[in-house]
Amino acid sequence: MKAFLKNYRQAPRKVRLVVSLVKGKSVSEAIAELDFLAKRAGLPIKKLLMSAVSNAKNMGIDIENLFIKEFRVDKGLTMKRMMPAAMGTGHRINKRTSHLNILLAERVAAVKKSKKQSCRLSTESTESKALSGK
Repeated sequence: MKAFLKNYRQAPRKVRLVVSLVKGKSVSEAIAELDFLAKRAGLPIKKLLMSAVSNAKNMGIDIENLFIKEFRVDKGLTMKRMMPAAMGTGHRINKRTSHLNILLAERVAAVKKSKKQSCRLSTESTESKALSGK
């Protein structure tokens, strides 16, 4: 379940602040966090997350078990602009963009054996071997 956003017009450094908050969380937790975040990158990241969830739905995966496995923010294009300065000179302004890639994965509940169960299983197997004469 992947989704990507290319050439988002905000510097990667600013976007990474928001991404680091939601990385590794479940989808429902991440959406709740992004709803109340006072950063400009919050809304586009939420839209990207919802797009990845929609892609997962199309593949027939249960949304309750999804979590953000990987969320990468890479440098995109840099638009170069000029700002007039004193004495007829000009200073360069870099307008940076970001590429966002999200990867969702399904969390599988692991079945844990207790120590007593594993001891019982081993003693039962040794008893059955002893009874069979091996």
